[in-house]
Amino acid sequence: MFEKKIISPIRVLIIDDEASFTRMVKLNLESAGSYTVQTLNESPQARIVAKQFKPDIILLDVVMPEADGGDVATSIRESDATKNIPIIFVSAMVSRKESQRGLYESGGEHFLAKPVDTDTLVDAIDKVLHYRISNIKHNTE
Repeated sequence: MFEKKIISPIRVLIIDDEASFTRMVKLNLESAGSYTVQTLNESPQARIVAKQFKPDIILLDVVMPEADGGDVATSIRESDATKNIPIIFVSAMVSRKESQRGLYESGGEHFLAKPVDTDTLVDAIDKVLHYRISNIKHNTE
């Protein structure tokens, strides 16, 4: 008999002030595969929610009314409990040309252009998490 390997779902936290966007992305990711998704539409709560939910990755809008994505990322990275969670900024400020229809990197940060289709988003999450795991293994050897 073959033993079935159980793969834990990837925990994704989506932080965006547009509830319709977070709802759509949550539904799309959960139907696409092995994802557990939590959404947050109030950016000042991000650090607390990230500590409680313990996501594997965060999808973060850049332009939000209460605290912009840069401030939210800084707050998340100030806490020992959340500082190593990879972040993909998802923003309408990144053009399709810049993102080349996929993940765009600048200054050590990852970006995706809005709107983003599910295949592109899943691919970006896989790339960022694979890159992070590769670096962890490399740094511990």
